[in-house]
Amino acid sequence: MSHLNGKTAIITGSSSGIGAAAARALSERGARIVVAALDQDGIDGIVNELKQSGGEAVGKVTDVTDPAQAKALAQFALDAFGSIDILINNAGLMLFSDWADLAVDDWNNMIDVNIKGYLHMVAAVLPFMLERKGGQILNMDSVAGHQVGPAAGVYSSTKFFVQAMTESMRKELGVHHGIRVNTISPGVINTGWADKVNDPAGREAAKELNKLAISPQDIANAVTYALDQPENVTVNDLIISPTKQDW
Repeated sequence: MSHLNGKTAIITGSSSGIGAAAARALSERGARIVVAALDQDGIDGIVNELKQSGGEAVGKVTDVTDPAQAKALAQFALDAFGSIDILINNAGLMLFSDWADLAVDDWNNMIDVNIKGYLHMVAAVLPFMLERKGGQILNMDSVAGHQVGPAAGVYSSTKFFVQAMTESMRKELGVHHGIRVNTISPGVINTGWADKVNDPAGREAAKELNKLAISPQDIANAVTYALDQPENVTVNDLIISPTKQDW
């Protein structure tokens, strides 16, 4: 039997892409899914899909940059299913620009979502996990958290932060409180992100890069592997890249 059966998983940014694929994969293994995102229609679509497949799922519009909304999401999960066993911090923002562009708004938006959003969700669920002395937190990272490209300085910085926070959490929460914490670091994934690049030249470069991309389902398979482990096993970090990706 899957170790995920009967567990409640909150997945942020799960109305599409990697988050939605992870929701499907965990639901197939018996997890109860709390879908969180900014898009009500997208949330409704995933929740209905999971229910039609025989799973248990609820959804709530949540802006993770707002700590009050993060806390409300945790309470929503408790009210719906009576427990919080898994948090997948997946909501993220990837915006590329040269330093000379001085894209300060983009920098701040990535910091708000990729760093503060993760911290807000950890703060929201951690009291419940500490009380029951168990749980799992998966922080979605990136290959950009392992190496840096010239136009991805701030994005990479946010993902290096995720590496650092996760390792610190693993050494404290895992060792002393039984709360397992880990990361998945995707390479180039086709989640439709190329169409969101504002700069025309950057958008074309992103579309070219997407030609070698793998699918969100490939990352969902890794998420399932990382989480579906016995309590004495923590998968620290998995880097999942297209075979033809050379960085």
